[in-house]
Amino acid sequence: MTAYGSQEMSAPLKRVLMRRPGASLAAADPAKWHYGPTFDGARAVHQYKAFADLVEKSGTEIIWLEDDGDGLADAMFTHDPSLMSDHGAILLRMGKPLRVAETALHEKAYAERQIPILGRITGEGTVEGGDCIWLDAKTLVIGRGVRTNQDGIDQITKILAPHGVTVLAYDLPLWHGEEACLHLMSVMSPLADDLALVFAPLLPAAFYQMLKKRGIRLIEAPADEFHASNGLSLNVLPTRPHEVIMVEGFPATRAAMEAAGCKVETFEADALCIACEGGPTCLTRPVLRRAA
Repeated sequence: MTAYGSQEMSAPLKRVLMRRPGASLAAADPAKWHYGPTFDGARAVHQYKAFADLVEKSGTEIIWLEDDGDGLADAMFTHDPSLMSDHGAILLRMGKPLRVAETALHEKAYAERQIPILGRITGEGTVEGGDCIWLDAKTLVIGRGVRTNQDGIDQITKILAPHGVTVLAYDLPLWHGEEACLHLMSVMSPLADDLALVFAPLLPAAFYQMLKKRGIRLIEAPADEFHASNGLSLNVLPTRPHEVIMVEGFPATRAAMEAAGCKVETFEADALCIACEGGPTCLTRPVLRRAA
């Protein structure tokens, strides 16, 4: 089996990089890491196991990064420090200073598995994986905002250009401010090639118009659940087209996806995702997505 490659967002998830939370999360200072009032380290670890079980049940191979007490509490959100392409991994540079060291964890994991590094973001450039959406195999959309700057976007454009990939960038709203980061994937979750869950009021207008023009069906995330969850109701992980994992407790959002033909599985995540401001997508770095 091919070991890596992904320039799509919803094809069957074959291989994924995840970090089992442990000592670093259990000992995390909620004020330092901007975690919410429902944060409970021990419960978060328990809830994570339920999520990982769902990922494995889907048939996905998990490449594990272990939490050995390095103090990187946010490193369980493996979506952000790297981006996978069909030509190798791109090592990103995090916009949140507390997370900069996480990239080295990804680089080590890829080296151990002979997964090539296509490029890396350097200098003052920043790009986080949560701001990157493969619209199709030749189009990468990046949100320019608090965590991803123009320098980083320019670098990733140069890395991917030789492989025929066009990079499109759109400005993101500030929303709740610099600390409570809004990624592009905070307002859009692709569910299949032609289907996405979105919160339209926070989508860049030009991006919204392009999605409509391309004929992508947009499910509007119910506003009350989106705000009650700080956007985590929308953060859903496709394990294959129309099959997704989401945070428990948002029945209207679930029903909207089911009405569009999706199979939805849920897990309890108040101490993990809601408190730590990262959903099922954030907890995974797809390494290989391929149609069967």
